Amino acid sequence: MEQHRTSQPQGRPRPQTPLAPPGALVEGAAVYRVAARTGRPGRGRVERAGEPVRGRPVPPIVLALRRMPNPRLTGLGAGLFASAAMLVLGFLDRLLLDGSPLVYGLLFLPVSALTALWVRTADLVTAPISVPIAFAVGVIPISGGSGGFGGQAMAVVTALAVHAGWLYGGTLVAGLISSVRKVRDMGRRQRVAAARAAAAGAQGGRRPAS
Repeated sequence: MEQHRTSQPQGRPRPQTPLAPPGALVEGAAVYRVAARTGRPGRGRVERAGEPVRGRPVPPIVLALRRMPNPRLTGLGAGLFASAAMLVLGFLDRLLLDGSPLVYGLLFLPVSALTALWVRTADLVTAPISVPIAFAVGVIPISGGSGGFGGQAMAVVTALAVHAGWLYGGTLVAGLISSVRKVRDMGRRQRVAAARAAAAGAQGGRRPAS
């Protein structure tokens, strides 16, 4: 006898989950990017004026120093700057304060510091040499010499001998600043050389063996 095969009723197809609209995907991607930037979803960092994104607030004196001009003078340019500055200060000291050696010496210290800060790195050795010359040039108006060239020269030599403390102090300031800048430049060059050597070694290690 032939048996009639009864077909099993097939199950009904399950309703498929509707796809998300394109706008939802874009919004979700944007939320993910914001969460990745802030580190925590829904929380961001507020930047204050004068405060970096990472780290402590910058002191006001540091901000003021950063706003100051920072030229890079050659050795000759630094010497001319120091000499012209001290000559002008010497004339002003003579006109306003009757040639006060104390004021002249106090003004010589910041001029020496600026000379050492503004000279370029390649000419740092010239800063401690230019500063004493500038002191001698600027002391001419306040030396009080008379009687021609010989009398003026003797007055300048006497003023240099009497006020040698200020001369040595300004030269020491210029020498210290130049030395610190030189050490920092040497350290920076060593770090750059080490980074280049490490990069070259990494590139050599990635090359396939022939």
